[in-house]
Amino acid sequence: MPADPLQSAGSPPRSPTSLPPRGPATSAVEVRRSTRRSRTVSAYREGDRTIVLIPARMSEAEEQRWVTVMLDKLAAQESKRMLGDAELTERAERLSEQYFEGRARPASVRWVTNQNTRWGSCTPAEGSIRLSHRLQGMPEYVVDYVLVHELAHLLVPGHGPRFWRLLDAYPRTERARGYLEGVVAADRLPHLPAARGE
Repeated sequence: MPADPLQSAGSPPRSPTSLPPRGPATSAVEVRRSTRRSRTVSAYREGDRTIVLIPARMSEAEEQRWVTVMLDKLAAQESKRMLGDAELTERAERLSEQYFEGRARPASVRWVTNQNTRWGSCTPAEGSIRLSHRLQGMPEYVVDYVLVHELAHLLVPGHGPRFWRLLDAYPRTERARGYLEGVVAADRLPHLPAARGE
């Protein structure tokens, strides 16, 4: 197996990337052990991954416990920053200006809790856009992609070539689609019980 190109010589070992507990903001988790850390644990988001920094001498069981604690802590911090419907509308208007010269003008943009098989929906005749609450807590570029997708439907109702050409304006379309496909795939994986002693 080739060496990790992101890990330079002499850097602390990294635990294999794994998936955190299921949830709307499921992303890859990378644990980095540090010999300079004696007791502190910290975590932060890096793109669509969560990095957890722990002391090198920590046991596997302690690592698992701290990963769960830090994911919960990050989720709590992010939930305080969730966009309300008014902020979501403002964001949609900015994205319309940025990518569609302001031509896509939604009458309403709001979160809904009854969309479990779609990330978003649009009713062009009413100018209404609805985003699934499952997007809350996902990276901003993913929420922006879904908003841009639904804004494009205000200009082109179907999913024909003209629609996809409009969406090409958003530079992170492929990355956001890959992220959402990963969330769907992770949700379908069997969740095995933890082994004894963990």
